[in-house]
Amino acid sequence: MKKRLYVGNLPFSVTEDKLKEMFEAGGWEIASVRLITDRNTGRSRGFGFVEFVNDDDARAAIEANNGKEIDGRALVVNEARERENREGGGGGGFGGGGRGRRNSGGGGGKGRY
Repeated sequence: MKKRLYVGNLPFSVTEDKLKEMFEAGGWEIASVRLITDRNTGRSRGFGFVEFVNDDDARAAIEANNGKEIDGRALVVNEARERENREGGGGGGFGGGGRGRRNSGGGGGKGRY
């Protein structure tokens, strides 16, 4: 089973290719690499995910790279958590009213049923 690791506190200059090279240098078999970028600017957000073919390689990569300095930044490498459900809530039904920021909608109001 593949094991996915979170790699954080990356310098913004790191690319997906560089991230892959960093982990392949340890002799581990990498299944995939994904650097997370800002959707508006395309710039790195400073973290990514590396997926390993086997658990032993993933554990060894954590031990070898967590805290390792790259361009003056100490990497954070640990087992990735499952992504949390990001469904947003609505603006409320009865009560709540009020005005929000411009173009943000507001709350609900008192409904008539």
